Amino acid sequence: MSFTITDLEQLQTEHPEWQMELVEGKIIVMGPSDYESEEIGTRLSTFLNIWVMSRKLGRVTGSSAGFILPRIEEDDLEKRNLRAPDVSYVRADRLKKTKRDFVELVPDLMVEIKSKSDKIKPLEEKIQLFLQLGSVVGILIDPDKLTVTVYRLNQTPVVLHNGDTLTLPDLLLGWELAISELWPPEFE
Repeated sequence: MSFTITDLEQLQTEHPEWQMELVEGKIIVMGPSDYESEEIGTRLSTFLNIWVMSRKLGRVTGSSAGFILPRIEEDDLEKRNLRAPDVSYVRADRLKKTKRDFVELVPDLMVEIKSKSDKIKPLEEKIQLFLQLGSVVGILIDPDKLTVTVYRLNQTPVVLHNGDTLTLPDLLLGWELAISELWPPEFE
């Protein structure tokens, strides 16, 4: 059985507590993120949003914002995917007004944060899909290894560690973030 975005919307109405994606006609129900991964996503969203909002550059969203990706085959509505990166950024000129619905576009920046139960390969595949469909930058944050890997289409990924600084000059000229700022603090 193949599902559509309408089927997914119906399921989400019935089960708002579930986080779901539509991938090649299949509804994928995802468990909640572990606390640390979610905190890392919130920290990144906060740092990005402070920069983006003060300059009116676009929109930053978290893990529940769904993007309807372009169809894999133009004549096949069943092949439309609804995916939700952990953090995303869309330039203002591409989404001038927010919508009370899923948006039919590919974010300029998409970020995946490895949860405790995630495997790296599916996260890398999701990032590559977004890049092939038009994302400028994809980022994979791995709290287990304390690394941030930056992907761009047809380029070798760049792995950043503590002591390094994340910059995105192709999207957010002048923005920078010390990798160590992503990791949750320890309180005494």
